Amino acid sequence: MSAAAPDRPADRSPQLPVVLTVNAGSASLRLDYVRDGEVVDGLQRSEPPGSAGADRAVQEFIGAHEPPDAVGHRLVHGGDLVRTPTRLDDAVRADLDRLNTLAPLHLPPALRLLDRIRDQLPGVPQVLCPDTAFHAHLPDAAATYPLPAQWRRRWGLRRYGFHGLSYAYALRRSAELLGRPVDGLQLLLAHLGGGASVCAVRNGRSVDTSMGFTPLDGIPMSKRSGAVDPGMLLWLLDDDRLGLAELSEGLNHRAGLLGLSDGRSSDTRDLVAAAPQDPAAALALAVYAHRVRRELAAAATSLDRLDALVFTGEIGWDQPEVRHDICAGLRLLGVEPPDGGNREVDSVVSAEGAGVPVLVVEPREDLQVAAETVAALR
Repeated sequence: MSAAAPDRPADRSPQLPVVLTVNAGSASLRLDYVRDGEVVDGLQRSEPPGSAGADRAVQEFIGAHEPPDAVGHRLVHGGDLVRTPTRLDDAVRADLDRLNTLAPLHLPPALRLLDRIRDQLPGVPQVLCPDTAFHAHLPDAAATYPLPAQWRRRWGLRRYGFHGLSYAYALRRSAELLGRPVDGLQLLLAHLGGGASVCAVRNGRSVDTSMGFTPLDGIPMSKRSGAVDPGMLLWLLDDDRLGLAELSEGLNHRAGLLGLSDGRSSDTRDLVAAAPQDPAAALALAVYAHRVRRELAAAATSLDRLDALVFTGEIGWDQPEVRHDICAGLRLLGVEPPDGGNREVDSVVSAEGAGVPVLVVEPREDLQVAAETVAALR
């Protein structure tokens, strides 16, 4: 590493640090400068981190600003190495590559981007904010797989859970919207986006979630399969029906909504528009709603009561038709479909006096990363 970073501007207050938040996807990236809970400037690119265009855009974007007080990186999978927001040092960085196989779509590009930003901002503290941290203290009954104990011990096989940054933010906002303390709430939350999962929260802590050892588990996603019969996967690998690489590519890139709609689209907006005339699009939406309802109902068994159902993620907060269909099948839990006002963001969208309020919270992982980064450095 080169010399220390340039001096901070004189008007910078230690109470109002500027945090550069970094969210690297498999084929996209987002950077935001956050100060006092507000984004002051941002960059979004729909191309893989590490591509020539993305690298140039990131370098120019960072170069156009004063160095931040810290950089916070969303880390999709912290494994058993990073279980809480953690300040990065050379020793931790040297170990991170061994996690790549746990989230092969997300971690390699995120770590490449981390290295480039570290080089461009020497001396600026870098903090890892793992999506898995929110679920790090799942009850043993929820976290443990029914596998041979030797396997579990040797390879750390357990349910890690994901979308923790989104859930942590949605939990805080839901408490504000309901006017109740976080540690007194029992909620079901659904993060529905390109990746998707559900989570049960009791008294401020995750007690169950649908994603498991990797982000491939759980409900169907845009292009990922979600949970399928492991016996079927073994059958596909047997007798040269599919090779391992072909199976992996299909499960991660050609399944989910894309596969259900026979290749029409992985975007629920397209499928909602096409469903009246296209049986495959209608089937994709029906399977999706069924599987989300099924996971929510299962997660509800980890709660003593249900104070609210919360939708977040790009689909969760911006696709009212999908929310309606999910809620329509949860009457057994006391949930009724939202009645108007369904496109509002950060609001209670259920009817006044509903037994189980339905909330919509815009996903703001950028603000959660910034908050966790500041807390880790303090």
